Order: sequence, then C-alpha cells, then structure tokens
Amino acid sequence: MTSNRDDSSLVEACRAGRTEAYGELVARYQGRLYPMVLRLVGSREDALDVLQDAFVRGFEKLDQYRGGSSFYTWIYRIAVNLAMNRLRRRRFRRALSLLDPRGVRPAFDPPDESPTGAPSYEAERAEREAMVESALNALEPDHRAVVILKDFEGRRYEEIGELLGIPVGTVRSRLHRARQQLRRRLLPLAEEGPPGTAAVTDVEQAIS
Repeated sequence: MTSNRDDSSLVEACRAGRTEAYGELVARYQGRLYPMVLRLVGSREDALDVLQDAFVRGFEKLDQYRGGSSFYTWIYRIAVNLAMNRLRRRRFRRALSLLDPRGVRPAFDPPDESPTGAPSYEAERAEREAMVESALNALEPDHRAVVILKDFEGRRYEEIGELLGIPVGTVRSRLHRARQQLRRRLLPLAEEGPPGTAAVTDVEQAIS
C-alpha cells in the first residue's frame, strides 16, 4: 500500500507522474512542520500560508531533491526559509509604518482588549504571556530562527547551521545574542511573575 512506502519511493512515484504520492508526503509532514512554522511567524494564518507555499515550492523543485538528506529535512529547510522571508517583509512593513505621516498606530502595538470583569490573575497571566510573545517577536528574524530551532525544536547546532546555511560558529553567536536580548527584556517578568504559569516557564527557559 502507498502508506507503507518510504519517502524516496513516494518522491520517485511523483516524478513518474503519480502526483497523488506527493499528497501523501504533504499529509505525512504538514502536521510536524506546523508548530515550528507557527512559532517562527507567530500567526496561525501566516503559518498555514507558509506551509502551503513550502509544499508548493517543494513540488515545483522536486527534480532538485537529490536524496542527500531526508525529504523531511529538505522540506523543513524550505519552510524555514519561507518563514524567515515573511518575517523580514513584516519587519520592513512595520518600519515603514513608523514613518507613516498619518500617525497610524504600529501593528505591533496591541490594542487594550482586557475583558471587563475578568479575574485579575487571569488578566495578569494573559499580559505576561503577551510580553513573552512580544519579546520573541522583537528579535531579528535571524536571531529568532536560531532560538526557535534550538530552544523549542531541540535541534543540534550542526542541524541549525545546515538548515539556515550558516556556519556552526554563527549559529552559536546568534543564539548567544538572542538569549541576551531575551534576558534583558524578560528578567523583570521572571522575577515578578507567580511561579508555575506558562509564561514564566518560558521566561526561565529563555534566560537560563
């Protein structure tokens, strides 16, 4: 059965014109890729767009896949690059918005949507989680990528270097700078926040 075939067999079947085999590769890996892409781009809508673009790009370039790495690693690299490109475009648009003479509020300044009557603990917890997310979003795309790949995905330095096309030394230096930036932004939150919340746990991991 097709579901029992390995990735190489599915790739060869697709190259031979049986495009339904590529659909199985998509079904096999889109769920594994989604969490990583979502952490990188920070939006469900953007993550779904990046995933779709990644698999379309993979299909178009399937003749370039030589099998030197697994198909998952190959499509993972495509997804990471597309996500980072989207982050860079977003950062450029935000920079332009600061120059908008109409005084439009920057997109990264969240509106005050605190629910009336909500318990103060829940409101504070939501605020802390938003601060953690904001700190990650404030990182340069290149720095954010290494944090996500190392601290959330648990990838080895060598893998990150291969995925991003940079030397291992660059991976280490970017990760060091990114963690320093997170530490400066989040240390007060870690010191003041109540233990046990998801946000504080993230803070403690980021600045450790």
